[in-house]
Amino acid sequence: MAGNKLWGGRFSGSTDPIMEMLNASISYDQRLSEVDIQGSMAYAKALEKSGILSKTELEKILSGLEKISEEWSKGVFVLKQTDEDIHTANERRLKELIGDVAGKLHTGRSRNDQVVTDLKLFMKNSLSVISTHLLRLTETLVERAATEIDVILPGYTHLQKAQPIRWSQFLLSHAVALTRDSERLGEVKRRINLEFASISLNSMDAVSERDFVVEFLSVATLLMIHLSKMVFGLLHSTHLPSSTGSSLMPQKKNPDSLELIRSKAGRVFGRLAAMLMVLKGLPSTYNKDLQEDKEAVFDVVDTLNAVLQVATGVISTLQINKENMERALSPEMLATDLALYLVRKGIPFRQAHVASGKAIQLSETKGITINHLSLEDLQNISPLFGSDVAQVFSVVSSVEQYTAAGGTAKSSVSAQIEQLRELLKRLKEQA
Repeated sequence: MAGNKLWGGRFSGSTDPIMEMLNASISYDQRLSEVDIQGSMAYAKALEKSGILSKTELEKILSGLEKISEEWSKGVFVLKQTDEDIHTANERRLKELIGDVAGKLHTGRSRNDQVVTDLKLFMKNSLSVISTHLLRLTETLVERAATEIDVILPGYTHLQKAQPIRWSQFLLSHAVALTRDSERLGEVKRRINLEFASISLNSMDAVSERDFVVEFLSVATLLMIHLSKMVFGLLHSTHLPSSTGSSLMPQKKNPDSLELIRSKAGRVFGRLAAMLMVLKGLPSTYNKDLQEDKEAVFDVVDTLNAVLQVATGVISTLQINKENMERALSPEMLATDLALYLVRKGIPFRQAHVASGKAIQLSETKGITINHLSLEDLQNISPLFGSDVAQVFSVVSSVEQYTAAGGTAKSSVSAQIEQLRELLKRLKEQA
């Protein structure tokens, strides 16, 4: 009946069962049980300070809330059909435990401010857990890069073989992106904390703003896109011990873990898009549309926690096929090195690029690889080619020439590893 609800005094009769189902949020917002109790305890103390509650009433309310917290943690809290949401459930149980004094707790309070407080507290805790998982994944990438620093494979642009790079350079490229995600998560958490440091400037804004939800969903979407990009590269260069089999073809080993990580990017982005559309058409203060925020946050929190842990498992257990990586390296990938050889002889890069292109074209015409062109062939293209040109056709020499910061030479990659270790140390302290 309407009279049993927190808002029931104004209404008579019963609510349509389908409307009841659509309106109720207790099936998922019971996850806010503990933070709802924490918020109520703080609010009760504020009521006592303002003279609404006596010291005895405060102690009674706090004792009852502690008992409810214990019931939730032990899994013995009994939900009733009339429990519309977590706030209703906790207040109903409090009245059962301590009597009518429980009704004083709601003085000057609305579920509209209660729910935004609960969600911020929940997110504050959840962001710490997500940050820990994200830092562990990043650290796994960095340490794997350090261990396999001498492995060389083709780098790709436009899905075509480009230049030789270190496998560790590939791993670190993703680790660097993930550190930005860690920093962004930290910023969201800091802003939520700031909002607990003082009273909101405007009460109408306080109950209606969900910037912190959109910000979190945006950061989560970008994080998932970075993971999806990483997955694409791993699918083409590694073997996963934890692959699954095909239901039709016995010879197949499917990289399901990577594909599932990739697929979740769409799920998380969908939550962001949905929340933006909810907020787009709302007037000031609280509207029931905002009930959509909790499912979005819970789903994305769960998705990130699962995906980050699976990704860490994948990175720590995957096996690389060093021989296949080396076989995939071809002399044509050193065409840029051939151009740079001429640049060192004093030719402008644009002219050197043309000369190298002619060498590639000649090798294709002759049906041989570029490193098998004779010195005479090369000198017909440019007289500056000398016998020392043979040194160009070495993948180790190729990667070792890129010693600038961020490059793929061993010294550069080692420097990146050390910088990332330092950055991770700082991010852990802030998490």
